[in-house]
Amino acid sequence: QVQLVESGGGLVQAGGSLRLSCAASGRTFSSYSMGWFRQAPGKEREFVAALTPNGGSTRYADSVKGRFTISRDNAKNTLYLQMNSLKPEDTAVYSCAAQPGHLYGYFAASAGSYGAWGQGTQVTVSS
Repeated sequence: QVQLVESGGGLVQAGGSLRLSCAASGRTFSSYSMGWFRQAPGKEREFVAALTPNGGSTRYADSVKGRFTISRDNAKNTLYLQMNSLKPEDTAVYSCAAQPGHLYGYFAASAGSYGAWGQGTQVTVSS
């Protein structure tokens, strides 16, 4: 099973940008669907974005569409989340997740579809 380590979180002012990275171990990263999820204090974990193994299909939560971009570099075994126009409500712990094969639609957005998770990185957006 792939192991995941997130980085890139921090404190940023509203309107600013951050890029999160998720480094994956193993030689089969290119065969995994990947996702980003977030959890704010006192709230349930929610889906942010996902993409298929070759990056050809992406899915976003409505709350981040047009502001966040998910991408991957299979040669570097790394997943990214570019976050622009950040809002205070984006404050949360962001975690990446992985699952072998192709996930689409409902399954790509469902945390239960993913078998491997990183430890998370804190993103705090000040107003």
